[in-house]
Amino acid sequence: MWYVVQVRTGSEESIRIQCSKNVSAEVLEKCFIPYYEEKWRRQGVWRTEKKILFPGYIFVVTEHMEELYRQLNKVIGLTKLLGTGGEVVPLSEEEVAFLLEFGGEKQVVEMSEGIIENSKVIVTDGPLQGKEGLIKKIDRHKRKAYLELPMFGRMQTVQVGLEIVAKTV
Repeated sequence: MWYVVQVRTGSEESIRIQCSKNVSAEVLEKCFIPYYEEKWRRQGVWRTEKKILFPGYIFVVTEHMEELYRQLNKVIGLTKLLGTGGEVVPLSEEEVAFLLEFGGEKQVVEMSEGIIENSKVIVTDGPLQGKEGLIKKIDRHKRKAYLELPMFGRMQTVQVGLEIVAKTV
């Protein structure tokens, strides 16, 4: 089962490392942070950087939730495990399938490429292909697409890399 842990924004990587060190491997199958790629131009050179897809959250995979909850007390900086009311709830099968499809095994959403045809976005390459309906806004200058996803029991706004290579009227 996949669970989501809320942490202070900016401390995701250090908490992921703490979880890997302080929680036994029998309890914690995997602890990861989904990333997305974006392109930046610095001093005339294009670079690809990784940014956190869901700032303030890390993901853990376990079949032993009660024991994981006890061992997470050793980790400094955790806010809470996400759930409804007082109950910790895992991600749904649809959410897990979406994350696996979107980010792959490495959980990195790569840059997508697309065109705008008659004010309609068509993604020609990348993980956004076929998911144009999720796009709420595009910033062509920053090469980003803003998506609204049903995640963690509510709508989440996330940004991913999208380069528009052509526009027709």
